[in-house]
Amino acid sequence: QVQLVESGGGLVQAGGSLRLSCAASGPIFRINTMGWYRQAPGKQRELVATSTSGGDTNYAGSVWGRFTISRDNAKNTVYLQMNSLKPEDTAVYYCNADIRRPGSYFANYWGQGTQVTVSS
Repeated sequence: QVQLVESGGGLVQAGGSLRLSCAASGPIFRINTMGWYRQAPGKQRELVATSTSGGDTNYAGSVWGRFTISRDNAKNTVYLQMNSLKPEDTAVYYCNADIRRPGSYFANYWGQGTQVTVSS
């Protein structure tokens, strides 16, 4: 069974940094887009950043210049480096990926989420 497992969340002061990791495991033939989304209390889940298998990246305007998405295709892992964190970045961060299992079509998967809390 394909799984996405996130790590790296925690509590940090405003202005600090955190690095999130998300590793995909299981029967994987190919991974296309991998990305990060977040959901703050009382708000809808929103895109943070995505990265295609070809290296194209996309960022939400609110994190532009502060967050960097990267991936290690050999390890089926995507990272999110978060710098200059602000209290409004506080949310549960979810990993997302389009994964094709052997003999199957691409399907979309979500991780369980990791909490990021930024104190002022």
